[in-house]
Amino acid sequence: MGAVSAVDRLLAEARRVLRRVDPAEAARIAGEGGLLIDIRPAAQRAEFGAIPGALVVERNDLEWRLDPYGAHRIPEAADPDRPVVVICQEGYASSLAASSLLRIGRAAATDLDGGFAAWKGAGYPTVGGPGA
Repeated sequence: MGAVSAVDRLLAEARRVLRRVDPAEAARIAGEGGLLIDIRPAAQRAEFGAIPGALVVERNDLEWRLDPYGAHRIPEAADPDRPVVVICQEGYASSLAASSLLRIGRAAATDLDGGFAAWKGAGYPTVGGPGA
């Protein structure tokens, strides 16, 4: 067996501290006032679609926009206890991003296991993308 890559180790460490959610749990969290945060670039959202009501905060801005005490935060991020579910296309980058949010004080941050693909595959509403 070969050596484990550094990014695989980083991903495993991130996932050890997360309680990842499935699409049903993400929909429940959103329905109870939590935030769904889509970190995918515009090209992926255009190609695959998006989740209605999810806030778009691309990955390179995430920590600044979701820091509950930062000057550049979005208004929705003011409450550090508000649940946040980070979404990428397949659930890899979102794990790393959610782990980073935990480190900046968002105790209720997690990610969507399987990402947008899992959400769409489970039949939850989407907008745009193929056939739109």
